[in-house]
Order: sequence, then structure tokens, then C-alpha cells
Amino acid sequence: MDIGIALPQWGRHASPEAISRVAREAERLGYASVWVQERLLRPTHPRSGYGGVPGAPWPEPYRIVYDPIETLSYVASQTTRLKLGTSVLDALFHVPVVLARRLATLDRFSGGRVVVGLGQGWSEDEFITANVPPKRRGAGFEEFIRAMRAVWGPDPVSFAGRHYQIPESEIGPKPVQPGGPPILVGAFAPAAIERAARIADGLNPIAIGWDMLQDMVTRFRDAARAAGRDPSTLQFVVRANNQLSDAPLGNDRGPFSGNAQQIRDDLTRAEGMGLTHVFFDFGFVETPIDPQLRMLEQLAQR
Repeated sequence: MDIGIALPQWGRHASPEAISRVAREAERLGYASVWVQERLLRPTHPRSGYGGVPGAPWPEPYRIVYDPIETLSYVASQTTRLKLGTSVLDALFHVPVVLARRLATLDRFSGGRVVVGLGQGWSEDEFITANVPPKRRGAGFEEFIRAMRAVWGPDPVSFAGRHYQIPESEIGPKPVQPGGPPILVGAFAPAAIERAARIADGLNPIAIGWDMLQDMVTRFRDAARAAGRDPSTLQFVVRANNQLSDAPLGNDRGPFSGNAQQIRDDLTRAEGMGLTHVFFDFGFVETPIDPQLRMLEQLAQR
């Protein structure tokens, strides 16, 4: 199982220096990947609760969010091996041709290291800002992914859908990775997980609880088989928004939280579930950079 870390590209500890430092240390220690996320804004009077949950407050670290693709381009120039992942880009806030070209360019700059995590978005304020109707989710999201893959395919490119049109054209550069970077879909709802099993190269869930995670694994694999796909060929990349502690946390701790030994135990448990990749994001609790790096050093010795 591969292990990665989210870069400090958001929150009060975000800076070019911190991003560079974490990326370089992750590569030195043998980690597999670094990850970024996307947030357009943090509304002061949100129309939607965080994550789409009514009344849920938005995390304060979202006051500062460095652009994900520019951040990965910066890191690509300073590393040679790390996979460069997004978890996630809100696809519907973009234009398929523009996003596909930016990601293909990053794949070229990095020598084929890009992993594309995509989501549909949930914030009403962000949909308003992007001038996109929320009803485009679902079928429009599937169409967006098909249009991006068309751009990554051979020229001439053309696409005719309900929401997106690409006149026959030559569009380059093409990604290093044949057919384009792997696409992961961030999903919670059963219908979204089943959609990911049909159209994506993998699932990118958040590890909220072990029972929920196991249910998502089972549902994803069953849906892949029902779609005529081999689940063993698909990726299951788990985002762990974890809390670090010098002392062990209690039994009510979330997955991949606690001290180094507890997190090692959780990684062993995840590996037994057949998960292919876990990455840690210490940003939600705004862990300073030095403790992050100390934990990375300890976990590299598992």
C-alpha cells in the first residue's frame, strides 16, 4: 500500500516555503505522493453548510487556499518521483478543454506523475460564483469526464454532448500517460460511488469511520463488477483528515488519528481491507509543519 501526504497549500501554515519543505521531505523519506485540494472561496454567510451538511460550519483554514494546479507545478519542478494528486478538483467549476490542457501540461512538466481526483462540488456559493447550475451534477459530471478524456485522446478531437461541445480540433499537448492521467472520483452517496465504479479509474473517499469505509469499499467493488470491470484494476485512494497526538488517543478516535503507533496499526488494518493508497491531510486541525514532518519521519519507519 502506498502512503502520501497533503501539501500545506491551505490554512495559516500555507506558504511556498512550507509547501516546498514538505514535498522535499516526503520524497526524501520515500513517500509515494503529495496532494492538493480546491476551494474557490470561504463565504462569510454560507448558503450551504460545510460538505453540504445543513448548519455545518466551514473550516477556518479555507480562508487561504493556494491554487492546486499551480502548487503542483511548483512542486513538480523540485521533485522527481512523487505522484502529484488532486483531492479534489471541483470539475463543474471548470471548462473541460481548459482543465484537460492544464493537467496535460502538468503531466508533461512532471514526466507523467499526475493523478486527477475530481468531485462535483456541493457549495451553493461556489456554484453561483462559477455561474454553473447545481443541477448539472450527475449526468453533467459524467459528460465532463468524457470530454476531458476526448481532449487527451488522439487528434482531431471532437465532442458533442448536452452540456459541453468541442468542435473538431487539434488540442495539445497530450499527457505523457497514455489516455491521460488516472481519474479518481471523490464520492459519499451510493449513487456517486456506483458512478465512480462505472466511469473512473478509482475512488477517493474520506476516512470518516471504519464501518463507512468498509461499506464504500464493498459498494465500489460490487458496482465495478456489475459494470463489467475488474475491481482489482481500480484504485482506492483514501483521504485521511487526521489528528496527530504524542500520546495515544481513546477508542473514539477517527481512522489514522493518534500517535505514530496507532496510525501504523490503522495502516495495517487498511492494507488488510485491500486499500491501495492512503494519504494524510493535517490541514483541518492546522498542525504546524514541524510536527507534521516529525510524524512523517516516524511513519516512514513502519
